[in-house]
Amino acid sequence: MLDIHLGTLYIISVHVISKKTLVDYFNKHKDIKSQLEAWYHEAKNAEWKNPQEIKEKYGSASIIGDNRIVFNIKGNKYRLVTKINYQMKHVYIRFIGTHKEYDKINVEEI
Repeated sequence: MLDIHLGTLYIISVHVISKKTLVDYFNKHKDIKSQLEAWYHEAKNAEWKNPQEIKEKYGSASIIGDNRIVFNIKGNKYRLVTKINYQMKHVYIRFIGTHKEYDKINVEEI
């Protein structure tokens, strides 16, 4: 997103909270490292204004409600659950795990 203020150009990027969660996970699961790094880079530079814009970019993403989006990672082997504050440009990592682990959580409460 670009914000022009008093003739100065500021680039406002998305803040992913917390990248450490992703790093810790892919350090334990090396097969997903490149996919999580790619997702992080795209999310950090995104200009999402609503869930529909995410769905347009990521057709396999699921819109859960309460601004939660589930991303399928590595051919749906892994699931990444986020909660997004579109106005503040914050993406909160709520869960990362295998599809089997995902099936054990309540995505609407996590």
